[in-house]
Amino acid sequence: MKRREFIASAAALLVSPRRLQAQGTRRRVGFLAIGDGSGQALNQAELVLLDGLRNHGWIDGRNLILEYRFSHPRDRLSASVADLIALSPDVLIAAAPQATVALKSATASIPIVFVAVFDPVGLGLVQSLSRPGGNITGLATSAGVTVAKQIEILRELVPGASKIAILANPGNPMQRLILADEVPSTARKLGVALPIVEATTAEELDSAFASAAAQHADAMIVFGDPLTVVQAPRVIALAAKHHLPAIHLSRQFANGGLIVYGPDIADLFHRAAGYVDKILKGAKPADLPVEQPTKFQLVINMKTAKALGLTVPPSLLVRADEVIE
Repeated sequence: MKRREFIASAAALLVSPRRLQAQGTRRRVGFLAIGDGSGQALNQAELVLLDGLRNHGWIDGRNLILEYRFSHPRDRLSASVADLIALSPDVLIAAAPQATVALKSATASIPIVFVAVFDPVGLGLVQSLSRPGGNITGLATSAGVTVAKQIEILRELVPGASKIAILANPGNPMQRLILADEVPSTARKLGVALPIVEATTAEELDSAFASAAAQHADAMIVFGDPLTVVQAPRVIALAAKHHLPAIHLSRQFANGGLIVYGPDIADLFHRAAGYVDKILKGAKPADLPVEQPTKFQLVINMKTAKALGLTVPPSLLVRADEVIE
């Protein structure tokens, strides 16, 4: 072997596996996201996933191919799942329970990382949080946010509130669990009426809010759901139209919504990148425990409070992570 050829061969052996990966075949990740793909494809929380992947050395278009499909509207979900499965990705990411349940039903072999799923054990997605089993793991939202806690916050803003409507999507498996168990027990315990108003489409949101107003609800809890996330501006406008103080789950509702209390969804997506990294490097989902949120947000919009004629008590303001003046 000539000296030049020997040096070239030796140099090739010294190239790190990470660099070889970047120069070789790119890994493929499928992401079943909330939304309908119009406008900006991913919402602000979901975009944090890309930052998290970059922090782990995975860059879309360089050593990673990130394929997006969308779970909304709901009649699009099955086609989106089929598209992603057909791509034979190395890992699948699912945002919210409907997307997760759909992917889990479609494959028992491709690793799945879910984000923002309430009670994955109750939904039958994993055997337990510590030992998920199967091909799925991720970030749950079972801890920290309860209907009772949301009522407590609303009653600080609306003293004496005795009827609080709950906006729910009956097609959301996570919400069905809460409505069947937590809501009735909370109503009995706190002595408050919790009428359920339902919406599965954007148009049904109008009638849901009108129903809450017709029942003389003092306030409203808006359950987190792809429908309400996609239709956030409409939900906020309807709450204002019907003069309903409403509490929301995710940060994007703070732009006009009265109050937000819930897990930091962006942080969950950032942490999900770590799961994807481990799986791409050989870890099995069954060996990666499901984690709970560690960061929560309480955001109060003072402009909206003023428009609703509400006085925000100092005890609530001092606990807020953000106050929008």
